[in-house]
Amino acid sequence: MLATERESLRREIAELAEKYEHKRDGMLPILEAIQEKYRYISDFAMQEVARQLGVFPAEVYGVVSFYSYLSTEPKGRFVIRLCRNLSCDFAGKQAVARQLENELGIGFGGTTRDRMFTLEYCNCLGMCDHAPALLVNDDVYTEVSPELVSDIIEHYRRTFGPTYAQKGGLHG
Repeated sequence: MLATERESLRREIAELAEKYEHKRDGMLPILEAIQEKYRYISDFAMQEVARQLGVFPAEVYGVVSFYSYLSTEPKGRFVIRLCRNLSCDFAGKQAVARQLENELGIGFGGTTRDRMFTLEYCNCLGMCDHAPALLVNDDVYTEVSPELVSDIIEHYRRTFGPTYAQKGGLHG
């Protein structure tokens, strides 16, 4: 990370910390804002959040590592989470998983080269009566079939395109 990028991130975190009055309970919304913009939370960002809030860096890391939607590794612009509960298993989750991997050319836990998509499992989306279910960022898809996977992926590619995926640079 360049010195100018570090300084920019430092200012952003300082502004967020000010918004939450440098209080510890502002940690999660600050981390969420960093995750949303940069698609992950770097060691530098965690250290700076700790400094701004007056807590130990290990406490910030504990929060980042606890919540599955926060990450210390870069994620794609669109994180696809496939529910892996029993209802989804019985409703054909494996075929949906294979189609997702085929469409994106990555396995679960991976991110496409263009950083547009990350593929993950999640434990439950609360859509057991409409399984299999998946989540693309905040968009819920239910009763997903392998055929529907192609339409979902194409929608994001067509609507947002590769230049959209590159917005919101990464920090290290």
